[in-house]
Amino acid sequence: MFARLKLTALALVLSTGTAFAAQDTINVGMVLEPPVLDPTAGAAAAIREVTYANLYEGLTRFGPDGSINPALAQSWDVSEGGRVWTFHLHTGVTFQNGAKFDASTVKFNLDRDRAPDSTNAQKQLFANIDSVDVIDPATVKVTLKAPDGNFIFNMAWGDAVMLDPGTVAQDATNPVGTGPFKFVDWVKGDHIDLARWDGYWGTKPALAKVTFKFISDPTAAFAAMMSGDLDAFPNYPAPETLDQFKADPRFQVVIGTTEGKTILAMNNRNPPLDNVKVREAIAHAINRQDIINGAMFGYGKPIGTHFSPHNPDYVDLTGLSAYDPALSKKLLAEAGVKNLKLRLALPPPTYARRGGEIIAAELKAVGIDTEVTNMEWAQWLDQVFKRHDFDLTIVSHTEPMDINIYARPDYYFGYGKQPFIDLMTKLTNTTDPAQRSAILKEAQTMIAKDYVNAYLFQLAKTGVANANLRGLWQNSPTQANDMTGVSWAN
Repeated sequence: MFARLKLTALALVLSTGTAFAAQDTINVGMVLEPPVLDPTAGAAAAIREVTYANLYEGLTRFGPDGSINPALAQSWDVSEGGRVWTFHLHTGVTFQNGAKFDASTVKFNLDRDRAPDSTNAQKQLFANIDSVDVIDPATVKVTLKAPDGNFIFNMAWGDAVMLDPGTVAQDATNPVGTGPFKFVDWVKGDHIDLARWDGYWGTKPALAKVTFKFISDPTAAFAAMMSGDLDAFPNYPAPETLDQFKADPRFQVVIGTTEGKTILAMNNRNPPLDNVKVREAIAHAINRQDIINGAMFGYGKPIGTHFSPHNPDYVDLTGLSAYDPALSKKLLAEAGVKNLKLRLALPPPTYARRGGEIIAAELKAVGIDTEVTNMEWAQWLDQVFKRHDFDLTIVSHTEPMDINIYARPDYYFGYGKQPFIDLMTKLTNTTDPAQRSAILKEAQTMIAKDYVNAYLFQLAKTGVANANLRGLWQNSPTQANDMTGVSWAN
């Protein structure tokens, strides 16, 4: 009788599939909540961490190894030495609301992104576009003002995704894209839910549901992973606990690199920070390894300029700003600066909050007092990034190959020297790889010798996940939590 009951129960389980159904949902931890969900309307990395490749797609996209791959454009032709780019689009593509995607959609988006009133945080990506012409529904021609061998790279950014012209007014809170996941809901301060979209034009993802949960506190992040409330935390905020996860067979620890150039940014507009000797003094007052050890528990690589060390064109310029407190004091004396007090604004990430404590102590040791203010992300974006109301701040720039921000006089740290602007113009107009490499090395050296900012370290990608998850990115060539290739092991 007992054996018969067991067989009956087994038959019921097999018929319903309940006990043996493959797992197809995931809860993903994020430190920061995005302020909006339209990547063309905000600079926050968290926007792209939710939406890139999941909700929205561009003409091209970054692969997990940093390669540039086809996306909505299945192929492209380059002519006139890199001045004309003709994109051949996938056909039969629709947005998640049923609206058609075609060449006219591409024209609308590229024209909108480069318009004088564009809200795109990376508007410079589109500044070299002279015209966008629809050849036919599946073909669009982009003519540049000058040849640019980097244009296909620019089109892979999260800021260059395609939006439905009919929904741009709502995409900040109710996004509509062409990606394999559609937006379900957003509980502010807690989570965002995405669901697999059955109408996707490409390969369907294995996951049926993705929930991004926002947990900024490192202790809470540790507890959520240990309890199983989270399945993965791709950018885990408590590196001091990674050894515990490494020792636990339930988890995998994924260590990689990011494009994150972590800097102590200085407001070059404000006296006395408009004096290069003062900026150099600040740079020499900081021990990079102290920051890496104290804030990141040894994870991170020192940098001496605004460039990622894994890039083949990277130049190690850390020696220009080596830790030297005595030199800092000497430079401050030469600049005639005494009793200096500066405002240090710290956004929420742990590298900023923990690093800020260390930097404040090291600056005090050379005679610079700091008034430290901990800011929420929205406050930082408004006061520091938008209104430039700060002296010092710590932030990691996670955009790929973004050294051209130093050519923008209106950017938050306010550099924009004409020789650097000219150098970036020359880079745009150069297609030869060897010449581009030489220009990039010159650009790195120029900003390092001008001590525009104090360059700290390359942000490591320290991720924790359930041991049975597959397909998570090890490295972060762009700002993304790409769920399109993630699955559970059978």
